[in-house]
Amino acid sequence: MKYRQLTKEQFEALHKEFATFLATQSIDSKEWNDIKQNKPKVAEEELNIFSDLVWDDVLTKTKYLEHYSKTHLNIFKCKEDVLERIFIKVTSDINLLKEDGFNWLMKNPQDNAVEIYKGSKAFQEERNIELFKLIEQGAIISKGEIFEYFKKITS
Repeated sequence: MKYRQLTKEQFEALHKEFATFLATQSIDSKEWNDIKQNKPKVAEEELNIFSDLVWDDVLTKTKYLEHYSKTHLNIFKCKEDVLERIFIKVTSDINLLKEDGFNWLMKNPQDNAVEIYKGSKAFQEERNIELFKLIEQGAIISKGEIFEYFKKITS
């Protein structure tokens, strides 16, 4: 398995897509129930293959990631072969995990309590694997507004 198996909730949300996936393998719902009942290892493998397909699709489309902590914000632009990063550190008593703390940062990016660092690196592994690892560490996929806002400020 390349990534990890989708959660029960994710499978439920992708029920139609999973049914289509099984249909492409000529597996109908009756046969799927039989496989689950009598061949749990085969069922598990089908779930793993589908999970990898979904993750690959999602990660390939991912353009931005964000990772928040109380005093730090890591924002990433995920290009084809390079990961751009803006690291923001707040040195005052501002909690970026709270709405008022985050709003303060967005209104005061030039404040002395804000340190901003930029960098980029080529992917060391396959792009999607590296993005997946960041997600597993707590990053979330975003539309990139915050990254582009800070990129403009720091240019």
